Amino acid sequence: MAYSTEQIIEKLSRLKVVPVIAVDEAKDIIPLVQTLSDNGLPVAEITFRSAAGEEAIRLTRQHFPDVLIAAGTVLTPAQAVAAKNAGADCIVTPGFNPNIVRLCQALDLPVTPGVNNPMAIEAALELGVKAVKFFPAEASGGVNMIKALLGPYANLQIMPTGGISPSNIKDYLAVPNVVACGGSWFVDKALIKSQNWDEIGRLVREAVELVS
Repeated sequence: MAYSTEQIIEKLSRLKVVPVIAVDEAKDIIPLVQTLSDNGLPVAEITFRSAAGEEAIRLTRQHFPDVLIAAGTVLTPAQAVAAKNAGADCIVTPGFNPNIVRLCQALDLPVTPGVNNPMAIEAALELGVKAVKFFPAEASGGVNMIKALLGPYANLQIMPTGGISPSNIKDYLAVPNVVACGGSWFVDKALIKSQNWDEIGRLVREAVELVS
């Protein structure tokens, strides 16, 4: 199904944590997403940080029609188109690229651009963006920076990513307007490579319990 931005925000606000995934082998995404779903997290931000990203999105859509798929680390309009064609429900970018935002809007594809300062936020608002990714969260001032930004931009919906961990995620989620946090500690690349699905499942359960 095609989600609106509002539907995605609503769904993420219930889940509260989004796995940010990079796989070297596209085939690994199937047992990984199965593990996520089985342990209470039917969502995946599959990044273009590896050449396997596009195929991993395609495989996820084929095998898990009900999982919410975000295409992450989208750096070019061409990647946005590839992600949509592969079955992504939405696009996430690390920075604010107006060309990608306009293209996604033309494609009726929800997009969450990355920002970490007032200039980028105002550029996003100018294009009608409703939700932004605050990245890199910890390196950009963390919770205190988000609180400061929400002073003038009180209606902004924010999804922090970058440096999120079990020790700080609750602090982020306690901030008004923080919809959900992106994290990778429970989908560690080494665990994926070694296909340690039991350990990933344990970490996913811990993450879900932590934010519930």
